Amino acid sequence: MAVRDTFRKPFIEDNDEKISIGLDLPITRDNDLNGYFATTSTTIEAVKNNIQMLLSTEEGERIFQPNIGLGLRAFLFEQITHDSIHAIQSLIVDKFKQWLPFVNIVDIVVNSRDQDPSVGANTISISINFNIKKDPNALGSVTVDVQDNTVAGE
Repeated sequence: MAVRDTFRKPFIEDNDEKISIGLDLPITRDNDLNGYFATTSTTIEAVKNNIQMLLSTEEGERIFQPNIGLGLRAFLFEQITHDSIHAIQSLIVDKFKQWLPFVNIVDIVVNSRDQDPSVGANTISISINFNIKKDPNALGSVTVDVQDNTVAGE
C-alpha cells in the first residue's frame, strides 16, 4: 500500500538544480548542456514569466486561445483616472482568477505620467506583488510597462 508523503510541497521543489520548471523569457538559447532553450530553475521565476506573458498578451492574439491576455493597450490613450485604474486592477484580478488561479495577488499599483513623472508619455506602469497560494512565504514582484507599441517587463 502506498504511503502519501505529506511533508513535501505539492508543487515542484526548488531544491534540485537539475530540474527546470519553465522556459526563461525572453526565449534564448542555453549555453549549458541542460537543453536547447534557457530555463527557469525556481517556481517563483516561472510564475514571474507567466505573469509577464499574461500582461503583455492582447486578447485575441493567441490562436486557439483567444481569451488569454488583457488588452491593456486600449487604456494607453485614455485619461488615467481613478475609475480607469480601478478598471485595470479589476481586469488583472479577473484574468488571474481565470489563468493563474494558484497565484495570490498581494498588491497592484498602476501608474501613469499623471501619478508618477518618471513614467514615460503614453506609458502605463503596472507593479504586481504576489505570492503562490501553496507557499505564501514566497513573495515575488513583477513590473510591466505598457507602451504604445511594446510591453517591457522586469
